[in-house]
Amino acid sequence: MNRENKSKWSILIAVMLGSIMAPIDGSIMNIAMPTLTKVFNAPLEIVSWVSMAYLLVVSSTLLMFGRLGDIKGYRPIYQTGLLIFTVASALCGLSHSISALIAGRVFQAIGGGMLLSMAPAILTAVFPATERGKALGMNAMSVAVGLAIGPSLGGFLVSTLGWEYIFFINVPIGFIALIWAQIVLPKTYDRRDERFDTIGALLAFLFLFSLLLYINRGSQWGWTSAIGIALLALGVLSILAFIIIESRHPEPLLDLSLFKNRLFTAGTISTLLNFSAQYIMTFLTPFYLTQKGLSASTAGAVMTAFPVVMLIVSPISGILSDKIGARGLSTLGAAISALGIFLMSTLTLDSPILHIVIVLAVFGIGNGLFQSPNNSSVMGSVPRDRLGIASSFLATMRNVGMVMGIAVGGAVFSNYNQYFSITKGLPEPDAFMAAIRIAYLAGMALDILCALTSAVRGKPDIKKQED
Repeated sequence: MNRENKSKWSILIAVMLGSIMAPIDGSIMNIAMPTLTKVFNAPLEIVSWVSMAYLLVVSSTLLMFGRLGDIKGYRPIYQTGLLIFTVASALCGLSHSISALIAGRVFQAIGGGMLLSMAPAILTAVFPATERGKALGMNAMSVAVGLAIGPSLGGFLVSTLGWEYIFFINVPIGFIALIWAQIVLPKTYDRRDERFDTIGALLAFLFLFSLLLYINRGSQWGWTSAIGIALLALGVLSILAFIIIESRHPEPLLDLSLFKNRLFTAGTISTLLNFSAQYIMTFLTPFYLTQKGLSASTAGAVMTAFPVVMLIVSPISGILSDKIGARGLSTLGAAISALGIFLMSTLTLDSPILHIVIVLAVFGIGNGLFQSPNNSSVMGSVPRDRLGIASSFLATMRNVGMVMGIAVGGAVFSNYNQYFSITKGLPEPDAFMAAIRIAYLAGMALDILCALTSAVRGKPDIKKQED
């Protein structure tokens, strides 16, 4: 890709415009769920598939789109993703039934998978190693902006214009991003005469789809129920077949030799652990704030402390990682994140709101310090012809971590809440707080593991790719 100084920042803007849509969409959806149950007269377990269908499809298709980008070029995959995501957003807003809305979300997820898998690859290809962390940090900032404004924007749109506009809001952003990308993204790319590993892509899809569905719905359907065992068996068989085929395929979907690289392996495992911990925190904290007696709007405002601080810290940590490497920053960030979750476990129902905001800010500092250097380390550790698959694998670990965090946090909290309230006979508020403390400590343990995997990734990054 063209790296001329005058164009790379324009390319960054194009990528940031695409990157902001998915987090806005995701954070808005949580606000809109109660409204959707009323509008479509559907139970919550059906309406929840509006979010679940998107998450399953986007997470399960990331690897195949990453590999397609390596073969066909990042520009066409990214632009196709923008177009699909934008059109699908319009179709979602025009839906007249819950089934049509879920179908629209599946279509939207295909575009989202293309965007998420290509964004870091494009930036890594465009920016030199000395500016890679800065670029990835600024892109992370756009994601944080989306997360920060999503709840407030969603509440405003649903209450004033209607639920349809939580999807329509993506349309102007998407078309602006599409036009801008058409102008600034290089029209030439290194097309390689390689075959796409269709069998590997199918096996990867089956493994991720069954794994994520099992993790997300296991407690509801029963971990050892017939459908639960079937999903687990499908996942195990798929991943075993995937490993065997990929190890023998001349042009595999996922080059398994990448895992011999300690920077790549440690960085992606760290991503999984960090996002698992992060989503334990972000999933449970709104319940704590509600138990404390805060209104939904006040709780949403308090929660924005986390992404707002990340918005500030992410680009700074990216710039620093360009100068001093990723290991120290990402390890420190994970340790601070662990401290933030530990401090959450010490809160009570009488804790002042300012105290809660400060703790969430500490957590935001930790995650902001961790993510940009870690992403830069992973993307800088692979050959240039593997940027797409590295980018998509990183995104896959992020999404799997999100689902695991929600599942682990929910399971730990639910089980211990029953234990303290039924077995120990504690009053409901006391049982609630005792259970949520243990769940927070589980998140702290994951972030401590993340700090350890970050610390063993090796020396500060050096240039792995030709400028």
